[in-house]
Amino acid sequence: MSSEEEKNKALVRRFIEAQLETDLAALEEMMAPDFVDRSLMPGQEPDREGFKHSVAENVDTFSDISYTIDDQIAEGDKVTTWYTGSSTHDRGPFMGIPPTGKRESFKGVFLHRIVGSKIVEEWSLNDALDVMLSALEQQMRERERFEQELLVARRIQQASLPKEVPQLEGWQITPYYRPATEVGGDFYDFFELDEGRLGVVVGDATGKGMPAALVAEATSNMLRALAQGLGSSSAGEVLERVNETLLARIPPNMFVTCFYAILDTKSAGLSYANAGHDLPYLHRNGDAEELRARGMPLGLMPRMGYEEGEVSLGEGNCVLFYSDGLVEAHDPNGEMFGFPMLRALVAEHGGERALGDFLLEELYSFVGGDWEQEDDITLLTLRRSASLS
Repeated sequence: MSSEEEKNKALVRRFIEAQLETDLAALEEMMAPDFVDRSLMPGQEPDREGFKHSVAENVDTFSDISYTIDDQIAEGDKVTTWYTGSSTHDRGPFMGIPPTGKRESFKGVFLHRIVGSKIVEEWSLNDALDVMLSALEQQMRERERFEQELLVARRIQQASLPKEVPQLEGWQITPYYRPATEVGGDFYDFFELDEGRLGVVVGDATGKGMPAALVAEATSNMLRALAQGLGSSSAGEVLERVNETLLARIPPNMFVTCFYAILDTKSAGLSYANAGHDLPYLHRNGDAEELRARGMPLGLMPRMGYEEGEVSLGEGNCVLFYSDGLVEAHDPNGEMFGFPMLRALVAEHGGERALGDFLLEELYSFVGGDWEQEDDITLLTLRRSASLS
């Protein structure tokens, strides 16, 4: 990465900090005169003044706003920043929704374009906005229409999930799926490829309900069709093709995270690529290793490349694929289940055949009996259970 790209990343970090501090003077200094906000809220002007007004209005609505940067990529004049945020809706109404007093966590992405050390454009997406807009739409929707949409979405989702789990000699595959509502945006799939290989995918479309279910089903179908059509193509190439196809077919405020792996059932090799999804854990030698590969979510930006990784699975090794509904579950005190706890549990108990059941028991013990599920939960374990002939 060039020094100029490193400077661009630092500028974006200062820009985000200034928003959290409501430092309007600092924001104005960092914005180009022709700055444009590409993620407009209703009534917001796209220029510098409109952006500063929206920052101040955000503070008038939410308290304790915080962002933690999870990852950041600079390419040329563009910087993409993934973050985890939280805030409390307690100061004023938001788009007609009265204050709830609840502290909510969310994930999002910023895309900034920088020219001459000034920020020229900002795009942003986050789950918090999606949830609130969905809530507002639900208030306006008639009950009968709402129930009909849920019925359609439920049928779509049931039809899109695999009907059977592959039965492979020497391998054990165990899926689990539980939506937060009647339908959800998580999906998983497995499908046969040539030369005795098996495709395995776990993904998550932003949002919940019918829109997320439709996008999840479309993504799953595209990935299966392209993977089987391309034959021996790599996992990274398949995600590249899905990304380009999905861009033209989903709303601009939605995207999909996805982890795609190809298992060679004969050699026990697992190759994989990642489109912004939570990293799976590989249990072996009493440890839990992350299967790392970088790549942006699907449907977000064109012409994206996807890093690939490969690992060999030994007898008794187990890979856990999952969605963020597990790690982002909260206990009665507001503490998250979190990645450190999940990784420790996989390291200690990954050798047990019913790892998924064990993790669910730990989750329910953590959140307590009055827990209201916040997000879809998907678990899928892939275990090499015997020596291969």
